[in-house]
Amino acid sequence: MEHLGTQILETERLLLRPFVLEDAPAMFKNWAGDPEVTTYLMWPTHTDEGVSRAVLEDWVSQYADKAYYQWAVTLKSNGGEPIGSMSVVKRDDRVEMAHIGYCIGRPWWRQGITSEALAAVMAYLFEEVGVNRIEARHDPRNPGSGKVMVKCGMRCEGTMRQADWNNQGICDTVFYAILREDYQTEQKQQK
Repeated sequence: MEHLGTQILETERLLLRPFVLEDAPAMFKNWAGDPEVTTYLMWPTHTDEGVSRAVLEDWVSQYADKAYYQWAVTLKSNGGEPIGSMSVVKRDDRVEMAHIGYCIGRPWWRQGITSEALAAVMAYLFEEVGVNRIEARHDPRNPGSGKVMVKCGMRCEGTMRQADWNNQGICDTVFYAILREDYQTEQKQQK
């Protein structure tokens, strides 16, 4: 693996870019301050813009680390205002693994935006960084998140009972993953 940091990624509809401190109002308004969005997440709903700004200060301070990956998900059509985030929330360089987490504001659910962003991040991590395994997980009460993973070619590896926690308390967790060889095979089949 060769860590390259949070690079700008572009898709048909999206621009994934590093966050800036000025994104705090949009972060709070578009997803972090919405308790429905954070229902199955591991961090609490932000109570005000100040909380969002403090989180962004931490994230922005880490961009100098080439092994840090945290993207603002923006629509090209809305002037670059973030509508969500996507990041490598955990990694293990020994097995060349990246664990992805994501969050998108409610007005943009069920439009294929999260899948489009995840596909771009997966391509970058496999093709540029050299990751061998990309994984993600979700609470089974949030099946939409699992559908995003499946749409991007991940395979369900199983459910671990009461092995995780989120804003609902202790919960089951469903793991999905894709290996570089699976990704490469799917890319060849699409050509």
